[in-house]
Amino acid sequence: MTVRPAHFVHTAADTFLPTANALSRWGAGQLNGPALVGLAARTVEEQFGLEEFMPARLTVDLFKAAHSVPTVATTRLIRDGRRVRNSECELLQDGVAVARATLVQYRRSSAPRGEEWSATMDLPLPADVDDSSYVRVGSDDGGWSPNISDHRNSSRKRFLNRAIDVVEGSVNTPLVNAVYAAEGTSLVANLGTAGIGYINGDLTVALARLPVDEWIYVQADSHWVADGISTGAATLYDRTGAFGTGVITAISNPAAQLDFADEGALAGSL
Repeated sequence: MTVRPAHFVHTAADTFLPTANALSRWGAGQLNGPALVGLAARTVEEQFGLEEFMPARLTVDLFKAAHSVPTVATTRLIRDGRRVRNSECELLQDGVAVARATLVQYRRSSAPRGEEWSATMDLPLPADVDDSSYVRVGSDDGGWSPNISDHRNSSRKRFLNRAIDVVEGSVNTPLVNAVYAAEGTSLVANLGTAGIGYINGDLTVALARLPVDEWIYVQADSHWVADGISTGAATLYDRTGAFGTGVITAISNPAAQLDFADEGALAGSL
C-alpha cells in the first residue's frame, strides 16, 4: 500500500514532527506556510468544530520562522455561544510560539429576506486537471502551467493547489484544504517579474461555504504596496464557483528573494 504524502507525523498527543514535504524554500530547515496554517486549522477544527456550525473565519498569525523540529499544538475554547463559537490554536517549537490561529464559527441558519449585491468575475479553470494534479499556476499573460517560473510577469495571477495531507494517516477536511490553498494568496498577490520578495506574516480566510472537492483555486483580487509593506486579497473558488476570500499582509524580504528563474517550483513549497 502506497503511503500518502503528508507534512507532519503525529508522534504524541499534541506533538507533530515535520516531514520533508513541510520544508520551505525561504531558508534551510524552515517550514512552509501551507504546512503551518494547515496544521493549525486541522487542530482547532478537530478540537472544537461542530457540524451545525460553519467555520466562517480563520486568522493565522505567523510570528517567526518555524523549523523542522517537533511542533506542539495547544488549543483553547474562548467562547461557546449559541450562535457564535470562538477558539484558538497555538503552535510551539522549543517552548516558543511560532504561530497562533483563531477560528470563528457561526451556526448555520436560513438566509434573510431580500436580494444583495454580489461580485461577478471570470474564474478560469485549467483544462488538464485530473487525479495526478496538485498544482497549476496561471496568469493573464502566461495561461496555465505546473511551474511558477512560467509566470514571472506583472499580470493577474491565479493557481490551483490540491493539498497533500497535513498529518500522516489523516485525510484533510474541506476546511483544512481551503485554508491550505488560501495561503497561496501571498503567491498570487506578490509574484512579479523578479519572483517573490515579500514574506507574509499572517493569513485570514473568510468562508461563506466549504469547497465541494479537493481542487481549490485562488485568484488575486487586489495588491497594494508601500514602504516595503504589501497587502493582498484573493477569491477562493472551486468548480462550482466562488466560496471565500483570502487576505494577507507581507513584509519586504529582498535578501532572500525567490526568483524561480531556473526552476519549476511548486507553489506548495514556498
